[in-house]
Amino acid sequence: MSTHGIQWFPNCYSNAAFDALATDWRADVVRLSMYVQEGGYETNPRLFTDRMHSYIEQASARGMYVIVDWHMLDPGDPNYNLSRARTFFTEIAQRHGGKPNILYEVANEPSGVSWSTIKSYAEQIIPVIRAQDPDGVVLVGTRAWSSLGVSEGANENEVVNNRVNATNIMYTFHFYAASHGQSYLDTLSRAADRVPMFVTEFGTQTSSGDGANDFNRAQQYLNLMATKQISWVNWNFSDDFRSGAVLTTGTCPNGPYAGTSRLKPAGTWIRDHIRNR
Repeated sequence: MSTHGIQWFPNCYSNAAFDALATDWRADVVRLSMYVQEGGYETNPRLFTDRMHSYIEQASARGMYVIVDWHMLDPGDPNYNLSRARTFFTEIAQRHGGKPNILYEVANEPSGVSWSTIKSYAEQIIPVIRAQDPDGVVLVGTRAWSSLGVSEGANENEVVNNRVNATNIMYTFHFYAASHGQSYLDTLSRAADRVPMFVTEFGTQTSSGDGANDFNRAQQYLNLMATKQISWVNWNFSDDFRSGAVLTTGTCPNGPYAGTSRLKPAGTWIRDHIRNR
């Protein structure tokens, strides 16, 4: 599961919540989404870096993989935050690079820029991580909100034919089942045959993270990801009002987080799939 923005929902990420994710939900990976803008990291780098340290330790202590999500969104050019990313990932990798469960997602959803621009950013930030963690997995966002370019009229070939010059990396793909139909599904399928893919964010609703759920389309994606052995993370574990937030409004900070009594329909659906995968 992915958190929502840790600047908005810190009350949802307590020891009790991590306990529930690890034991009741049986989640094996948590994605820690630290927004850079929108009241996030840029407003108080020390506060948010320390918050990430705490969450990394909590998830690691429970045996879960951790995706450290540099949640850049707007501006869509990851180079806008390059200096901040250098500072952040240097400290994170220094502190946690020795852990075997840490993955670094260096650009959540680039948009409005070419793949070559994103690739250039990745090839500048990956050495920063490698200086502290020589072999940790790095997750590289793709063009057009990590759609492999589909949302801006391209496809996976721009990545397949111009790969990031680094080792032990994967490329990310995001989808929202009620918005992203067969062309997105087909693109993910083709890409997974050529390069390592990780679906670091998906929802069963529209790309706004809200609206009606399309569980049938979401199941098609899950079936494909099982066949292609693509790891995935669902958006999002919070009590935000939108349908994509799995907890009902007002659940945090007191819970309960285990069971289904405080889950929205998307929450019940995804919890069942995580528990029975």
